[in-house]
Amino acid sequence: MLNMLWALMILVGIVYGALNGTMKEITEAMLESAGEAVSLCIATGGVMAFWTGMMEVAESAGLIRSLTKKMDPFIRFLFPAIPKEHEARKYISLNIIANILGLGWACTPAGLKAMEALAAMEKQRSGPDYEENRASNEMCTFLILNISSLQLIPVNMIAYRQQYGSPQPAGIIAPAILATLISTAVAVIYCKVKDQKSSFRSGVKSF
Repeated sequence: MLNMLWALMILVGIVYGALNGTMKEITEAMLESAGEAVSLCIATGGVMAFWTGMMEVAESAGLIRSLTKKMDPFIRFLFPAIPKEHEARKYISLNIIANILGLGWACTPAGLKAMEALAAMEKQRSGPDYEENRASNEMCTFLILNISSLQLIPVNMIAYRQQYGSPQPAGIIAPAILATLISTAVAVIYCKVKDQKSSFRSGVKSF
């Protein structure tokens, strides 16, 4: 659907330019934008390589393991139904840590593995009643938390601002922390309220 929307917008722009006699400007803009896209990819790739490497170093040094243990109370609060030694806890922690550091590309593999682990846990827990296309409460909570994640260092935004000549590329840090802190707090409250309602309904049905 999104691809169709973008294609429609491009087509409308080209047709509008042809009708107004500005095809030359459109062609120049397309070539200029293509060059900027390549430059941005190179700049972002360098930043991505640096921070992904830092994550690998931190994991080899045991820092990630230490942070994961310190996050255990928070994970237990949000996901009380996940067993203490379940592998989903590790992947959820890695995903949250990567998101906090603003490493969206680094958190994706951990997020996918966390979803797989949560799906396997739900399948084992539900038994014959398991529905493959139905997300569990833990999966929904993780997705919401992942989308609203707190970011201390918005690496992507800093790279974009630097690429386009911002005099203070890191000036986005304070607003980003405030905005994501609020979004994360709202996400946590929402998830806990929904969990309580779900537990209440389950309790009513069990009587």
